[in-house]
Amino acid sequence: MTVDIRVIRAGQMYRYYLRETVVGDGRRPARTPLRVAQEQAGVPVGRWMGRGLAALGLAPGEEVTEAQLRNLFGERGRHPYADRIEADRLAQGASPQQAFKAGALGRRVTVTGVDFVFRPQPSIYLLWAFGDEETHLVIEAAHERAIVRVLEWIEDEVAVIRYGTDGIYRVRPPGGLVAARFRHYEARSGQPLLHDHLLLSVKGQRLDGKWGSIHTTALHENTVAASALYNELVASEVCEELGLATEPRTVTPGRRPVMEIAGVPHGLIRWTSQRSDQIATCLSELEHEYVTVVDDDGEPKFLPVVSERARAKLNTIAARKTRPPKKGKARSLTQLRADWKASAIRTSGVPADVITSLLAYARAAAAAIRARVAAVVDIALAAVDVTATVFVMNEGGRFHRRHLLAEARHHLALVLRGQRREPGLDDRIVAAAIATHCLDITEPKTIRGLEAGYRLYTARWALSDLPARRPHGPETEPDRHPPRPTPASPPRPGPRARTRGSGMSPASHSSTTVLSSAAWCSASSCALPPPLPCGAGRTTSSLTSRRRCPSSCSRPSRPTPSTTTRRTSPAAVRRWT
Repeated sequence: MTVDIRVIRAGQMYRYYLRETVVGDGRRPARTPLRVAQEQAGVPVGRWMGRGLAALGLAPGEEVTEAQLRNLFGERGRHPYADRIEADRLAQGASPQQAFKAGALGRRVTVTGVDFVFRPQPSIYLLWAFGDEETHLVIEAAHERAIVRVLEWIEDEVAVIRYGTDGIYRVRPPGGLVAARFRHYEARSGQPLLHDHLLLSVKGQRLDGKWGSIHTTALHENTVAASALYNELVASEVCEELGLATEPRTVTPGRRPVMEIAGVPHGLIRWTSQRSDQIATCLSELEHEYVTVVDDDGEPKFLPVVSERARAKLNTIAARKTRPPKKGKARSLTQLRADWKASAIRTSGVPADVITSLLAYARAAAAAIRARVAAVVDIALAAVDVTATVFVMNEGGRFHRRHLLAEARHHLALVLRGQRREPGLDDRIVAAAIATHCLDITEPKTIRGLEAGYRLYTARWALSDLPARRPHGPETEPDRHPPRPTPASPPRPGPRARTRGSGMSPASHSSTTVLSSAAWCSASSCALPPPLPCGAGRTTSSLTSRRRCPSSCSRPSRPTPSTTTRRTSPAAVRRWT
């Protein structure tokens, strides 16, 4: 994912941003003015963005000053010109309390903003680092316009202001949002990494003129869709302007491919991922310690398998342990580009002529792709593909509209190979998927559940369209009950053990989801089949007993019989069911 998000809080977190992030992730000397520190670090000044600037007396592209940052992000959400407003009110005879209130934007908040980090795919910023001046300017312009477009999408479809008791009312900020953008050129490791920090204020103005706070949970929920939109916009503009094309490329084994610029050697991408390799090595060591640690009695302290939640926490620890120190002496962008090219020629293993003529190699690869690949978008087929992928990737086969939207943008990037698409095509695919292949299973308990963005869906796969499932082993007579599983069959985890990308068709996933929800009835006259496989070749547990058969039979179901009697702990029951 090329768009990251982090919460900004007033206090120590804000001081970290003011001390390091706004000066290119360097160390800002004490008592050094912001503009001077940015010039010393070799990074451009920050710029204001967003449609909400007019309400604050700011203009798009205007330089961000330290006082404005301190008031908006450090003083718990005050007006950027709060000092000037407060001085004017005091001069007019207002009390200090009235003057202070005049410079506030609604209630004071602890979370004053969120930090969106936008960075293009590695093949794009490698062309930016090694290309000529024209390539450099084209990629930066595409990067900026993509950020503007994503911010507009957030303003129009994502950001909401909550107010009333328990935030019962939710409205879009009609005037838009306010954000400060800061550009960086390199990573902590010293490798090229074009990226921008977009400090988005949580303050927004309602229709009645009052200021409220943006719901940050909605921003977190739509980060994947924002990342997919940003990748699509950057790649399409760069490819159209420079005559390039994209291709799917597997970066991490076992994960879905990503779209990279065709013709850029994978060795160069590996050269820029030194930090990722360090994190991966440290993560493997932490996982080994996790599964082998024991308590005071010598018993395993954790499960022998690392869960996704535990792996995410271990990954954060690995990133913190391998984080390199801050860079030393600042260098200009021209010097950085020369040093990057020399380092890549010396250490990447890619021939020097490929690095110096990287754009020519990418254009040749694009010409070959355009000659053999036709970019045709079929909305009906795209709706099937998007629904199937989202159904398989989400636990329990339940998802929201934002999941479909993110996958629709991934699908368009894969099909178009860097070509521009017509506006609104992703929304049309999502609408077709919801209307044709999705079933609304929302059971709203709050007003929030009634909103279109929070309605819950699952795939609508008709069981009559599925191929007949033939039982394993010898043929059985049509009027006979299918054979029961053998006692020697391995333990069968429940739906929570389903893995991503199991390779099963959407219809088979739906079939197992529906049929495995009912236990096997023990009545000889009942025609309910035994549990079917679900997930990656696994079956649902037989421990979910004492459920009624959904057919006309009134007898309760029972677990699968076993030749041995074995006591099962409540924890094991919860784990397998």
